[in-house]
Amino acid sequence: MPGNIPLTKVNWKSAVRIIRSIYPPIDLFEDIADPADWPLIISAEQKTNPRLMETIGNIDLVPLARRVSGPGASYLMAPFTHVSPDRPTRFSDGSFGVLYIASDFETALYETTHHHGAFMALTKEEPGWTSQFWEIVLEVDATLRDLRTSDFIGHSILAPDDHSNSRAFGLEMRKNGSDGLCYPSVRGPEECVGLFFPDLAKNPVQGRHLDYHWDGDRVDMFRDQTTGEVYRIE
Repeated sequence: MPGNIPLTKVNWKSAVRIIRSIYPPIDLFEDIADPADWPLIISAEQKTNPRLMETIGNIDLVPLARRVSGPGASYLMAPFTHVSPDRPTRFSDGSFGVLYIASDFETALYETTHHHGAFMALTKEEPGWTSQFWEIVLEVDATLRDLRTSDFIGHSILAPDDHSNSRAFGLEMRKNGSDGLCYPSVRGPEECVGLFFPDLAKNPVQGRHLDYHWDGDRVDMFRDQTTGEVYRIE
């Protein structure tokens, strides 16, 4: 593994994350209440809503000082409170959350259509218009380990499909106090970040509502529900 991984300041004003639209905002995170008061709020609400924790997830996975609240906070908190070893990601074995964000819409689109296509192929879904997604536009303000250097070109940490080394690398970086990683997308034309804490992004707002089309082999089109326009994905 390359040593002396440089730190770089990432300040993206119009970064993009695309998520499934089936995930509703989580009231606790969207409230303006101080995160320090969340345990008391949860304790009170559990008396009338025993399934509350299924919605919120495990807030203990996020240090108190790194939690965020207010409008749009669900988009930042949920990836850290809903984790599982059954759902590992590029830089996590599933024991901790990572907030993945692309520098631009096209890169976010290629990243998500690849993973959605892999799921559709695995479950042998019939061709057609499938799941709906939200475009989330947000800001990134973080100092991250930079994997965009020549040392990482062709390195297994950035392998397109085998994430075994990148997961071990992400775990090591997080244990050593890193806030996250900046890396070249292996699907789209630009860059991505993997943030280890939710307070490194801010001001998330909903953008376009999208549909993806599965042709039986890949996601080949997306539709902007706002305008009804359909775009082919090359």
